[in-house]
Amino acid sequence: MAKRIILLRAVNVGPAQLPMARLREIAEGLGATDVSTYIASGNLIADVPGDADEFDRELEKAIETGFGFFRESISRTPAQVEKALQAHPFSVDEPKYSYVTFLLEKPSAEAIAKAETYETGSDQWAIIGTEMHIKYANGAGRPDMKSDSIGRALKVPGTARNLNTVKKLIELAGS
Repeated sequence: MAKRIILLRAVNVGPAQLPMARLREIAEGLGATDVSTYIASGNLIADVPGDADEFDRELEKAIETGFGFFRESISRTPAQVEKALQAHPFSVDEPKYSYVTFLLEKPSAEAIAKAETYETGSDQWAIIGTEMHIKYANGAGRPDMKSDSIGRALKVPGTARNLNTVKKLIELAGS
């Protein structure tokens, strides 16, 4: 068993409703132990059996079967999430304006180059390994950049968490 921080993309947004109690039950049904969730946005912490990538794919299938929608499951070890937090390349004036987007895989150099052609205004972003780091000048609710367009250009699914959430997930995974 290995401790993982598992992040689901876009749950409890619009019609994709997934109660966290059910998410915990699904994870336990797949063999995970020491299962917990944090806020209702698809943050799961668990000790998972076997290969983590296989567990993530099984979790995706179980959610799709049980709820009728597909959502990517992207997981990291607590140490990987801590490393991503430490690698954040921008000054942090307001943690809720700074994000780490955990990507399913590293985007290609060509995809990054295409994404870099989009205007970002006062917002900033950078790819470091399998994470996209973002600093919104005025918050995610009022972005200058078109993060959806940049995400599509990268051609890699991901899910973003603000730095407050990232720090809390690291803390919870360590306790």
